[in-house]
Amino acid sequence: MRPTLVDGGSAIDSRLERNKYRARPEARSWDGAPPARQNAAAPSPEGILQLGWGFRGSKVLLSAVELDLFTELAAVPLDGETLRRRLRLHERGARDFFDALVALGMLRRCSGLYANTPETGFYLDRNKPSYIGGLLRLANATIYPNWRNLTEALRTGKPQSGVGEGENLFDMLYADPAAAVGFAEAMTGASLPSAWALARRFPWEEYKTFIDIGAAEGALPVTIAQAHLHLSGGGFDLPRVRPIFEAYVGRHGLADRLPFHPGDFFKDPLPSADVLVLGQILHDWNLEAKHQLLEKAYAALPEQGALIVYDQMIDDDRRQNTAGLLTSLSMLVATQGGFDYTVAECTDWMREAGFARIRHEHLSGPFSMMVGIK
Repeated sequence: MRPTLVDGGSAIDSRLERNKYRARPEARSWDGAPPARQNAAAPSPEGILQLGWGFRGSKVLLSAVELDLFTELAAVPLDGETLRRRLRLHERGARDFFDALVALGMLRRCSGLYANTPETGFYLDRNKPSYIGGLLRLANATIYPNWRNLTEALRTGKPQSGVGEGENLFDMLYADPAAAVGFAEAMTGASLPSAWALARRFPWEEYKTFIDIGAAEGALPVTIAQAHLHLSGGGFDLPRVRPIFEAYVGRHGLADRLPFHPGDFFKDPLPSADVLVLGQILHDWNLEAKHQLLEKAYAALPEQGALIVYDQMIDDDRRQNTAGLLTSLSMLVATQGGFDYTVAECTDWMREAGFARIRHEHLSGPFSMMVGIK
C-alpha cells in the first residue's frame, strides 16, 4: 500500500526531508557545536583572502611603473582621459586602473584630476635621483614571472629563472647590455634607502677610504661620498659593469673620488680599503660561498679595518621580518644556492672569518647591518 501523502508528497518523502536536517558528524565543529553557533563565533577569513588576492594590487603598481605613469604625472595633475591618451591605454580599463591606484594609496584624485602622492612623486618619477622604480621594473619583468613557479622550486630545490646547473645568475643578467643596465638600475632602487641610512649611522669620520663590493651603478658609494666629503673609495664589480658604474658616478660629479675596480670576487682578490661593504651580496650565494666572501674581505682589510654587511636579515626567531623570509624564497626561485639568513648566523660566520667587535644595527625598513672589525 502506498504511504499516505503529506502536503502533496509521500510519507517516505517527508521522512527523507526530515532526515536531511539531522546533524551529521561532518556538520559539527571539532568541539561539537552545531554549524549555526560555530559560524557565529568563527574568525574572519578577510586576512586569508586579502593575502591570497594580494597579487592584484602588486601587479597594478608594477604595471603603473612599467608605463611610467608616475613620471607622466610629475609635472602636473591630469584628468583621466588625458592621462589615458598619453599612456596609450584602451578606454575600457583605464578608469578602473587609475582609481585602483587611488584606492591603493599610490595616486591622489581631486576635482577629477589625478596626481602623485608625496611618496610616488619622490620615488617613482624616473627623472629624480631618488627613483627606485628600476627595482620594481625588475620585479615586473623577471621576479614576478619566476614566482609563478614557486611550488616547483619548493618541490625540487631548483631555480626557476632559467639558470642551469653550474651557471651563474649574474653572468646571465650581464650578458645582454640592455639587461645589464636594467639590472644595475634595479640595484640602485634596492640600495638607496639603506645607503641613506648607512651614511648617517656608521662612524665614517674614523675612516678615509671605502669600497662597495658588487657596486652595480654605484648608488651606495655615491651616497656615502656625497655625505662625507673627506672619503674616497670606489666600487668593485665585474668588468662589464664598468661603463654603467662610470656613467652613474660621472653624472654625480664624483669620478675623481670613486674609481671603478674590475674583478670577480670569487676569482680575484678584493681591493683594499679602510671599510669594505657587502650589501645584498651574501644572500645571493650558498653557505660555502658566503664563508669564502667573508674570508676574502677579512684578508683585504687593514688592521682595524671594518666590514659592513647589510641585507634583509631575518630575525633570530624567524617570525617578524617577513620581507627577509620572502626574499630568501626569491633566492630559491632565482639562484642556485642563495638564501637569506639570521643575525645570529651572520654573527657566527663573521666571527669564524676572524672579525671581532661584531655588532648589529637596523638600517631602514627590513634592512639591517652587521659591522665587524679586523
